[in-house]
Amino acid sequence: MTPQSASEKAAPAASGAPAPASSASPSEELAELIPELTPMFPGASPFLARFLPHSPPTYAGLNESFCDLHAFLKYLHEHSWYGYLYAVLGDQTAYVLLFEGRTVTAAAASATGEQALGELLNLYEQGASLSAHPLSPAYAHVLSGIGSRAWKFNLTEDFTGLHARPTGAIFYVRGEIVATLPATLPYEGAFPAPLRPQTLILPRSLAGWAHHHYNLTLRGRDGMNAITDVYQVFRSEYGAPGIAFLRALGEKLTPAEYAMRSDAALHDLEPMVHSFLKTGYIREV
Repeated sequence: MTPQSASEKAAPAASGAPAPASSASPSEELAELIPELTPMFPGASPFLARFLPHSPPTYAGLNESFCDLHAFLKYLHEHSWYGYLYAVLGDQTAYVLLFEGRTVTAAAASATGEQALGELLNLYEQGASLSAHPLSPAYAHVLSGIGSRAWKFNLTEDFTGLHARPTGAIFYVRGEIVATLPATLPYEGAFPAPLRPQTLILPRSLAGWAHHHYNLTLRGRDGMNAITDVYQVFRSEYGAPGIAFLRALGEKLTPAEYAMRSDAALHDLEPMVHSFLKTGYIREV
């Protein structure tokens, strides 16, 4: 099957004016309009790394001695940043893609997803150098579906994702080709992008607090009751997001489950959990 882009339709010439002469065929002209990206990590083994396009870093040479990674991730989230993080320590590497400032897919030598995100954090804590490379929102969305396996390619009018082949890769957004990349798979496959990429949650070993259940104390229940003075104090300090989070904890959701359902960032929830515990609104089960 040969993928066709809806953008192949030629624009009509101006009324009464002859079309400009061109020695190039329509397909050649189309190819000139579609950018060919350069792989950032040619020959990389992890699928995500293999298909990351070259992008000069916005931030380079970050390390734990002068940059707290959680604070940096929070900064990127607050600025809805699009791009990828690359950590390297000796011959160990890890890659994390950010969409709207949220970590949505990751890869390392022998891991993908949450485990690979944990690997990047571990490498950073061990002294790895970190760089952050910006991407357009469209390219970040295309790459957000890359995981540990490729799927059968089926081009539909709304397909967004990466089509990988032995001859190269094609970036699709809603059925249209937006870029090509000379990076390959030994077989044909596709990495469909989710309609809205979900945030990766750190594995339990790195964020045990996020996977715990918490009970509301009497003070916590008062904090959700609008007729109490405690509610007024709680609302003034934590606002509507805090009330929604406290209610979710009272409904037996873990912070990780709440983050997945509400699209919240764990680094925003962690200080609230610690504060709720310290001020007596919740207790660990």
